[in-house]
Amino acid sequence: MSPTLYLVRHAEGYHNVDGQVYIRDAVLTPNGRSQCANLQKTFPDHDKIDLVLSSPMRRTIQTAVYSFAPTLARKEVPYLVIPKAQEVSRLPCDVGHDPEKLKVQIKELVQDAIEDGFDVAKIDLSAVEEGWNSKKGYWASEHDAVRRRAADLRSWLFKRPEERILLVTHGAFLHYLTEDWTGDDPSRGTAYLNCEVRQFVFANGSSAEAVHIVETDESRQTRGASHEEDDTHILEEIRLVESNRSSNL
Repeated sequence: MSPTLYLVRHAEGYHNVDGQVYIRDAVLTPNGRSQCANLQKTFPDHDKIDLVLSSPMRRTIQTAVYSFAPTLARKEVPYLVIPKAQEVSRLPCDVGHDPEKLKVQIKELVQDAIEDGFDVAKIDLSAVEEGWNSKKGYWASEHDAVRRRAADLRSWLFKRPEERILLVTHGAFLHYLTEDWTGDDPSRGTAYLNCEVRQFVFANGSSAEAVHIVETDESRQTRGASHEEDDTHILEEIRLVESNRSSNL
């Protein structure tokens, strides 16, 4: 049986504040850290998750560690960092670091969690390959490339043996991954709130070659898309995507 997916948008990063899209691979703000603390307290399924995933962006790694510490404290739960889940945009805030530099930064990124007993060795960076942050070729920000990457990730998730998988990723990419743009707010370019969690299951008839996911009824009823924020970097990318679509017609 294919797994249930918990899809999470990262907490507030510095790039989400005052349009600071020039910040390379932005980390979480103090408010973002507070959002993580609140999610950790309110998330009901820490004891049910079998696998934790995040993109290699620094804000998603921080969100995963600080929001899901009780989940990761369970020795049997792996934490894999997967480049396919990176954000869409090629703006500086959405361009990650080379694997070796990221490895050096890991301890500093989650230092408070380490002091509280988190084992940083649990963060598996083995899938973070050279060139993942190039925004070229397979990793490009153009619509077709992102759509292909999202489809590949759905197929990979579909074949996983775990029953419940949690993925921390990004607002614009979540729309590609879910193929659902419902509630997308033009003022901020995504329907997902910072630290929002939605649950999805695989659609009937999905196969390894054609995989689609659908949101559960319970998740759909608890969406919080009225939150006011302005992710201008995502809005910029949505405009770029629409421009690419128009030029391909």
